[in-house]
Amino acid sequence: MTDAADAEPRPGAARWLPLAACCLGTFLLLLYTSVVTVALPSIGSGLHAGFGAQQWIIDVYTLALAGLLLGAGALGDALGGRRLYLAGLVAFGVATLACGLAPSPSWLVAARAVQGTAGAAMFASILPLIGSAYTGRDKATAFAVWGAVAGAASAVGTVGGGVLAQYAGWRWIFLGALPLCALALVLAARFLPPATGRPRPGQAVRTVDWPGIATITVTVSASTYAVIAAGEAGWDAPGPLVAWLIAAVALVGFVLVERATTRPILPPALFATPGFVGVLLVAFGYYFAAFGALPSLSAWIQADVGFGALATSLVLVAQLLVFIAVSGLISNRLQRLRPHWTLGAGTVVIGIGALTGIALHAGSSWAMLLSFLVLSGVGAGIVSPVLPAVAMASVPVRYAGTAGAAANAARQFGLTLGVALCGTFTHTVHASGVRSALILCGVLAAATGAVASLLLRLRIGITAQPVKH
Repeated sequence: MTDAADAEPRPGAARWLPLAACCLGTFLLLLYTSVVTVALPSIGSGLHAGFGAQQWIIDVYTLALAGLLLGAGALGDALGGRRLYLAGLVAFGVATLACGLAPSPSWLVAARAVQGTAGAAMFASILPLIGSAYTGRDKATAFAVWGAVAGAASAVGTVGGGVLAQYAGWRWIFLGALPLCALALVLAARFLPPATGRPRPGQAVRTVDWPGIATITVTVSASTYAVIAAGEAGWDAPGPLVAWLIAAVALVGFVLVERATTRPILPPALFATPGFVGVLLVAFGYYFAAFGALPSLSAWIQADVGFGALATSLVLVAQLLVFIAVSGLISNRLQRLRPHWTLGAGTVVIGIGALTGIALHAGSSWAMLLSFLVLSGVGAGIVSPVLPAVAMASVPVRYAGTAGAAANAARQFGLTLGVALCGTFTHTVHASGVRSALILCGVLAAATGAVASLLLRLRIGITAQPVKH
């Protein structure tokens, strides 16, 4: 098999088929970060799931994505990105079928965990696959298109989940995606370049940093569990306190392991690069603030305002429409701007939108959420198309794939923690809880965006163009 970089380019429109394969897989795996958002009341009723189980139905998926992305990236380097992506697609389809057939909350949570694990394998492979399939201006275009698809998928999931839950039943949220899973598998098997990341004959296979994978996964899992458990039992309850202790110990272990190993999944030296740290802050902050509160908003609209799943989806679709308009109309111009404007300022815009939630009070109508939905759509539409290219350009070329995986992991951890924290504020589904959740999102996004802007300014000469290999 030839190296991916040596694959002959396809003529005309056919050259975008590898991108289509990657974007469809991305759309599917990110769709399921939010597709249960509006449908959660229906799922809870159908499976007799309580508050904690409902939180885990949402969070276990993004938890697996965030915790396993870096490790999956190392596996992709060892096994080949195309091979890992295809295996991930197969496992994703099987897990999605299991979700649709789930007879109990525990079954659904377990199937969602497998689905998230498969999604991590897919997600970690996608950026290197795109990078190997395109060069020059085509690569910049490919990353911009991918970023727009990645940003839109979560919003599409929020809307689509509500429509399916009301008119077809919540199980079709999963069963209806199976044809898309099959199509993604066919496109990937037929058109993706071979052997991405696989060593040539005579080269040593890269060892996998299993201790690093284990410690970062425990860190993310324990911290998320602590937040969810605190929402049920209180922040000073034994369960959350023990979970925080485990997370802290695992984090220290991760740092020590990464400093000691010769093949770390996240080299500590990267954190000496201001641009890389700024990218991670933006990835975490913008996804937390733009999408972390959506399950809480959905629950409030349905329980307090009295809307059904479809009407709730139509309210939340405002964010998606604005996102598509912004990312679609100006994404090419965004690629030419300096990152402290696109990433830093875009995240601050999301924060400003969330802070408008201060005006929310008992008796407020759904219209009070429009300022947040519109401004968060604007900010996400600015940030999302640019983020992957800046992430890969913020570090030396040999670490570009690692940087892309780290940015995606930070983004998914932001969503996981955002859903969990906002859920603790809105356990009783009152306007005061929604207001507190939006204020939290606003402060976090404004702070991370401002700090990231300063850090990105320190990276002299960085542009939004992806690294050329």
